[in-house]
Parts: sequence; C-alpha cells; structure tokens
Amino acid sequence: AFCIVGLPPSDLTTYKMILTQCAVCATELGLTLGKKCGRCSTRYCGAECQKQHWEQRGHDKLCKLIKKAGGAEQYHADTKYTETVAVAAAACAEDTKGQTCYICTQALHWKTKEGLVRGCSCRGASGFAHISCLARQAKILVAEAEERDLDDDAFDARWRRWDTCRLCEQDYHGVVRCALGWACWK
Repeated sequence: AFCIVGLPPSDLTTYKMILTQCAVCATELGLTLGKKCGRCSTRYCGAECQKQHWEQRGHDKLCKLIKKAGGAEQYHADTKYTETVAVAAAACAEDTKGQTCYICTQALHWKTKEGLVRGCSCRGASGFAHISCLARQAKILVAEAEERDLDDDAFDARWRRWDTCRLCEQDYHGVVRCALGWACWK
C-alpha cells in the first residue's frame, strides 16, 4: 500500500502502486499487457526492451535490489526518500545547528544518522525534528486510527500528521514536505 500527501485517507491501504509503462520506452501497458522481469517484476512492452534494459541500462545491477525492496515502485520510493531527506537536512543545516529533535531528543538520528529539519512555522527552539521521526509518528497515528476504526474526522486529523506540524499546526513546506511525501509512500 502507499500514501501520498493529499491522497484521501480512505485510499491509504486500498491501492498498491503499479507502474503501467514499459521501463525502457514508456509505452503504456495498462494493468495486464507486456512482459515482466522474472525476478523483480519490472515491466516491459516486449523482449527487445527487456534485453536492452538488462544489457545497456544496468538492470542487471539493480534487479536484486529492486526485488529486495518489494518491486520497482517501492525501490524508487525508497531511493527518492533517501535523496530528499539528505536535501532537506542540508537545506535546513544552518537553521538547525545546535538543536535537538523534539521527538527523539537527539541532534543526529541514532539509526539513520540524518540531520534535523524544520519546515513549518515554529519559532525559537521548537519544531526541529528528523524526517524519520516525523514519519514514524505519522505512521503510528494513522495505523492506530485504522486499528480503532475511527470516524472520518478523527482519521483525517491523524492523517494530517503527514503534512502538518503538531506543534504550530501549520503545513510543512518545501523540501521537508517533499521528503515527508516520499516517507509516506515508503
């Protein structure tokens, strides 16, 4: 399942993202046409594109990684998440010097080693966090809402944690919002 900032909460677990184009030539395949890589299920319009992808575009080096990630879609989301977290932390580096995450209380995340961000309207020492801490907090709240089968308003309030700061209640913006969008899909 996936989620994207702005997608209605009712769609949270309903859909699994499926790439519908050939990985080489981008021919539209719909949901059933074309060939798939036998290992990772990357989709192609035919054997010629599959062979070209393997021999000339490096699929042979990525295939096992794609399979391990859970498919091409998830591999791409994980890659984009890692990239955007690095960009967000770098963009916020000057503003976050000497601060700690309000969630885990660390300056450098203990597991991911990512830096801090602040992409909301918090001022002073408030609002500094790691993208992974914000994402974990949002995942927990949404999972709890699903488990308890909360009404739409309560579910929506928890869903908003993906794009809204719980301290200042303002929307995240810029690179922080983008990184949280990829974290949501991850």
